Amino acid sequence: MLPEQEARLIKDYMAGQVPRQGQKKRRGCLGSLFRLVLVGIFGLAFLYGVVAITNPWSFHIGGRWTPFMTWHGYGDLVTKGGMHYPLYITFYPSSHFSQLHLQGLRPTGGLQGSGWLCTSPGVTQRLDLSGTIYGGWRSTAGSLMSVRILESNRARDRLLGTTWRRGYFDVLGHWNGPELLMSDHGEWSSTFRSGLRIEQASVTLSWGTYSDFKDLCAKRGRLSAGR
Repeated sequence: MLPEQEARLIKDYMAGQVPRQGQKKRRGCLGSLFRLVLVGIFGLAFLYGVVAITNPWSFHIGGRWTPFMTWHGYGDLVTKGGMHYPLYITFYPSSHFSQLHLQGLRPTGGLQGSGWLCTSPGVTQRLDLSGTIYGGWRSTAGSLMSVRILESNRARDRLLGTTWRRGYFDVLGHWNGPELLMSDHGEWSSTFRSGLRIEQASVTLSWGTYSDFKDLCAKRGRLSAGR
C-alpha cells in the first residue's frame, strides 16, 4: 500500500470516529441535564408536600389561590396624629412562630417576609417582618395574625452585632375576605433610626403589587388625615 493510500485510509477512519465520539458526549450531557431536571422536580414536589402538611393555609391566603405560598399587598398606615404612611408587605410561611395562645386561638403557623414604608413622597424605608397565624389551617379565612414589622438589617449592624437596635412596631388583626385589617392594639413599638416612631397604628391591607405601592407613595407620601 502506498503511503498516500495509507494516509487517506487513516484520515477516513478518524473522520468516521470523531462524530461518534461527539454524539456520545452530547448524549452524556443530555443525560446529566435530564437527571438534574428530575432532581429539581422531585425536590419541588417534596417541598410542596411538606408545606401542604404543615402550612396548608399558605396556598389560600386572603381568599386567593396562592400557589407560590406568598401574599403581597399594600395599604395606608394611619398613625398617631393622623399621619398617613403607605405600607407594602409580602410574606410566606416560616417554621418559627409563637407557641402561646392568643385571644383563645392556638398558633397554627409562622410567617416571615419583607416590606416598605413610604415616609415622604417618593422616599421609602425597607422593612423586615415576622409573625404568627392563629386559628387558620386550610386557609386564612377567619384567622388572626400577629406581626412584628422592623427596620431592615444594615450590613453595618450585622458586622457590629447591633441588629437588636432596629426600630419596630407590632400589629394584630383579622382577615376580612381579601383584606387584612390590622392595628397595634396598644402593642409595643420602638423608635426607628431616623427618629420615626409608629404609634396607635392601623392599616387595611389589600392584594396589590410593589408598583401599586410606589404609585401611591409618589402621589400621596406622608399626608395628614384631614387632606
